Amino acid sequence: MTHVALTIAGSETTGGAGAQTDLKTFHQLDTFGAAALTCIVSMDPKDSWNHRFVPVDPQVIADQIEACTAAHDVDTVKIGMLGAPATIDTVAAALAQHSFTNVVLDPVLICKGQEPGAALETDNALKAQVLPLATFVTPNHFEALALSGMDSIETVAELTEAARRIHDTYGVIVLAKGGVVLEGPDAVDVFHDGEQTVELRSPKTGEHRIHGAGCTLAAAVTAELAKGATPLQAARTAKDVVTSSIEHRQASHLPFDAVYQRHYSA
Repeated sequence: MTHVALTIAGSETTGGAGAQTDLKTFHQLDTFGAAALTCIVSMDPKDSWNHRFVPVDPQVIADQIEACTAAHDVDTVKIGMLGAPATIDTVAAALAQHSFTNVVLDPVLICKGQEPGAALETDNALKAQVLPLATFVTPNHFEALALSGMDSIETVAELTEAARRIHDTYGVIVLAKGGVVLEGPDAVDVFHDGEQTVELRSPKTGEHRIHGAGCTLAAAVTAELAKGATPLQAARTAKDVVTSSIEHRQASHLPFDAVYQRHYSA
């Protein structure tokens, strides 16, 4: 039987990120994908492509998770954009109810499309209610700063320290993403599970962030864990997948390119 992974995430209608990208990544890695949508995001072409954010009703989110978990034997789930405290309440309750073996959290902090006060409330709720239930977390540079409490992360050594602090604080496996933010020719991510620290490197492809890269990385980790890979194996494959997806990026009328997973092969 094909392995199944569930993504609990927002819909990003252009196809470059969110649940759309999660499902494409699952499929690319021979994992059957199910999705429970938490919000609808449509970027506004008349307003510099800023986010238009609409949360899904919490009961509808709970109903989706109930349907997915009743239809499939799911032990691995990816958490993406939640975006509102009520959504976080619902998802945290579902995580506690189902006791999934693997909970991969892409800790989307400071939700675009929200007022600063609402965004901070959402961030605090995510850290208090969902992060303690996660088993694997994939923070980007900004999120690693927020979760580690560090003042700056400018080197791989500092990124490594951030990963260690996040692990020690929350008890999760960490894949901290340096991406294009750190100086140097390589995009460096740091894996830390409390016993080993491993740098994952690939040559940078340009100096700009690519839409959906973070979603792809976390989704690839999720798919590989669903198939029985070790966390480090999952991280290595995810790094390869996101590198390929950036190399074969998809251009559009947006002011940035998006990942494209199709060309990856193991």
